[in-house]
Amino acid sequence: MREFTTCLWFDNQGEDAAKFYTSIFPNSSLGAVTPYSEGESKGQTMTVEFMLNGQKFVALNGGPVFKFNEAVSFQIPCADQEEVDRYWETLTDGGEEQPCGWLKDRYGLSWQVVPERVTELLSSPDPQVAERVTRSLFTMKKIVIADLEVAATAA
Repeated sequence: MREFTTCLWFDNQGEDAAKFYTSIFPNSSLGAVTPYSEGESKGQTMTVEFMLNGQKFVALNGGPVFKFNEAVSFQIPCADQEEVDRYWETLTDGGEEQPCGWLKDRYGLSWQVVPERVTELLSSPDPQVAERVTRSLFTMKKIVIADLEVAATAA
């Protein structure tokens, strides 16, 4: 079986979005750009193939019929706070911060910027640690690992 390709429906900014996303993530590139061949959109971009961190995507300029919502999001696992900060700052530029490490980028696509340490802390064998970390996490927009560490060790 061949790999899946995720298709993202945009109004008319698919090519801009693909360029933006490929500038952010490693192992990313733009691929084929297919224009509309007829109709009122003739000559404008219909689809753009691109790779993000080795995963295939297609941006489809399908018009304003469908909008992104939080029912689908992309989770970015981050090794440390520096990586969290870099992705957060880049993706929220023109976008919107949301609770618990979630954000919407300038195109309305939802992302979760999650440090690996969050999973470790939430998986603590001590349920009180996990509860304190969860409560702290619920007060955050961008996740701050040091604040979660403090919550984990608080008495």
